[in-house]
Amino acid sequence: MGVSSSKERRISLKRSFVSCNLLAMRNLAHFSLLIIMAAHIALGGCSQKDEGVTARNLTDSGPAYGDIMVEGSIGDASNLIPILSSDSTSHEISGLVFNGLVKYDKDVNIVGDLAESWEVSKDGLVITFHLRKGVKWHDGHPLTARDVLYTYQVTIDPKTPTAYSGDFLKVKKAEVLDDHTFRVTYDKPFAPALMSWGTTVLPQHLLEGKDITTSPLTRHPIGTGPYIFKEWVPGQKIVLISNPDYFEGRPYIDGYIMRIIPDTATMFLELRANGIDRMNLTPLQYTRQTENNLFRKNFNKYRYLSFSYTYLGYNLKNPLFADKRVRQAIAYAINKDEIIEGVLLGLAKEATGPYKPGTWVYNPNVKTYPYDPRKAKELLAAAGWKDTDGDGILYKGGQPFVFEIITNQGNEIRAKCAEIIQRRLSEIGIKVKIRVLEWAAFVNDFINKRRFDATILGWTIPLDPDIYDVWHSSKTGPQELNFISYKNEEVDRLIEKGRDTFDQKERKKYYDRIQEILAEDQPYTFLYVPDALPIIHARFHGIEPAPLGIGYNFIKWYVPKEEQKLVMTR
Repeated sequence: MGVSSSKERRISLKRSFVSCNLLAMRNLAHFSLLIIMAAHIALGGCSQKDEGVTARNLTDSGPAYGDIMVEGSIGDASNLIPILSSDSTSHEISGLVFNGLVKYDKDVNIVGDLAESWEVSKDGLVITFHLRKGVKWHDGHPLTARDVLYTYQVTIDPKTPTAYSGDFLKVKKAEVLDDHTFRVTYDKPFAPALMSWGTTVLPQHLLEGKDITTSPLTRHPIGTGPYIFKEWVPGQKIVLISNPDYFEGRPYIDGYIMRIIPDTATMFLELRANGIDRMNLTPLQYTRQTENNLFRKNFNKYRYLSFSYTYLGYNLKNPLFADKRVRQAIAYAINKDEIIEGVLLGLAKEATGPYKPGTWVYNPNVKTYPYDPRKAKELLAAAGWKDTDGDGILYKGGQPFVFEIITNQGNEIRAKCAEIIQRRLSEIGIKVKIRVLEWAAFVNDFINKRRFDATILGWTIPLDPDIYDVWHSSKTGPQELNFISYKNEEVDRLIEKGRDTFDQKERKKYYDRIQEILAEDQPYTFLYVPDALPIIHARFHGIEPAPLGIGYNFIKWYVPKEEQKLVMTR
């Protein structure tokens, strides 16, 4: 959903995926978990250039201003005020236009963004931020601490339709001490407190006293970030130009264009024809279609395990999925290896829960569900599902076991996963229908309105393990992110304890237990953690892979003068 977010965990419900570019990296610090619903540019860590692809061997004359980065996106944005949107495209654009108080550096350390420094009280309950001086909004108005206070107030306002209020509701008091000093007080320890202020700061002078949902900023944002909004042609493109007065220095790349191309095959043709400079490859494109001289000479591609996972999620208000034995049976009936090897060509790892393998919070000892159709049939029989008339379909109370999986248009991998799941479940007596929906309808008419039986989607995996917005039972309301309606009192308590604990060893105990419960309950069938497979035109220099990915230093990417090919008109 998928989610993000954003704080270190950003949620992005309306379109997936995760982007390894600067946008997602900044936004990861702005929201809570980025939903992954529509494959986009993958975000990840510890990235490395793929050794099988070499860049053009041209002399680098050094950094220069100019040129334009054109990136392909499967889906369009929905709303460019970040607290009102949950799709990754919206947050990627917002990540270039806006800033938070803090952000992550390349090594996943918290550093200042709009805040140049801060102090945390010994008990961890009070944070005092000192804002940079001289920062201006894109309309020339000065940034002050009152903008931060307004952002806090509008986010917790019950009238604001946002999924991101949870962290700010933990605040006891927020106050402006002077134009450049902002203080926040908590009544008890809150582990994600500091990074929660990576959320996008909004302009008070343009929004206060107005209905934020009808503001012109939803379509024409005004921020403090490295790029200034220029144009949005719905369904076609979003255009940004570099901010010459950006407080960290003018970006070398003069412009950024996101082209909306709702099909990965068409997008790949545009890449090949130099119509775009960057996209996220499918496994087939990565392994077979870019292994030729054209791509070796003109592009660099990267591969690393992403901070995201894909899952089959169940609408738990549907009686078909009320019994966890049914959900466990479906997990046993799905051959994850078949999906990983056959669809993803081995460019993924099996997912067992909501965290990335190899990270400190990951629990490798949870219950797993190896492919076992016999076990699946036993569990279904125990739950009362039997083939009563010999037609191969299971029945209970005279009703056949038939349900529909929905997923979004443009994501070939998810569609293929749905087909494999459909075939495997038919072998144990469950009939599955598949519906692939246009993005806006998928989100607005089905997911947000809970009009689905099951769905194949994805989330980004948070850098901080707080999963409150997706898994806590209080987050099941309209347009919130626990859209499968999962409720477990023990999970709620553990999530709350994890948020209130600073000690990592203690927190790990809580999250280990959460993963055990989710593995037992199977509200999702966790499918796989994919490899991120970004490809970027070789004329772009300055890309330095790091634990946070490759987009953290986007403003330092450049095209040497002799290689520049596009000109941005202002």
